[in-house]
Amino acid sequence: MLDSIKSVLVPIHREGHKFIAIFAVVALFLFMFSNFLGWIGVILTVWCTYFFRDPERVVPSGDNLVVSPADGVVNLIKIVTPPKELDLGDEEMLRVTVFMNVFNVHVNRMPMGGQVTHTTYVPGKFLNADLDKASEQNERQALKIENENGLKIGVVQIAGLVARRILCEAREGDVYEKGHRFGLIRFGSRLDIYVPKQYKAKVALGQLAIAGETILFDLDGEQKTLDSQLI
Repeated sequence: MLDSIKSVLVPIHREGHKFIAIFAVVALFLFMFSNFLGWIGVILTVWCTYFFRDPERVVPSGDNLVVSPADGVVNLIKIVTPPKELDLGDEEMLRVTVFMNVFNVHVNRMPMGGQVTHTTYVPGKFLNADLDKASEQNERQALKIENENGLKIGVVQIAGLVARRILCEAREGDVYEKGHRFGLIRFGSRLDIYVPKQYKAKVALGQLAIAGETILFDLDGEQKTLDSQLI
């Protein structure tokens, strides 16, 4: 029973507090006109609270593991030239895309431990984030991360059709552990992860990924018994 309660009463990301308050005030206002409209407002307030949930995650250990930075579905796995804003050169890399719908947790987590060596914000369109061309045309925030072994990967937060706000707390020079929170995208979007193309993705198209937990790549190229840590 206690575990069931904890699974519902998860922490709420601080970015959501003002939106939950606004939804709640609107719901109270609607009750002044109609119980029906008021209850619709209540349902929307509950959904808003659910949207901004921020549960703890069990992060697999391993310096060269790359985990999913977002909750959602793996909808693209493709070898492409990384976008210029990542500052990763012109050599092709393997890209995995995780698409978030409005019911997924939208808190983003670092895919790999290391230092953020480059960040770039690119204004753009708000096409459906499920489309391949969204990686080049939509509003986005790009990060390059380098670990202690000199491995460099890229992660890009991409706004979608409904999303209108990318939050990124990471700055150049910041050092993160794998799985730590670094941002959030409001109301549906996607994240692209770029690694050297010689590595194979450990996920399949259509697979559900969990931020901070699902292993996308093992850059050691070895199968290991993984310990875990709670972050």
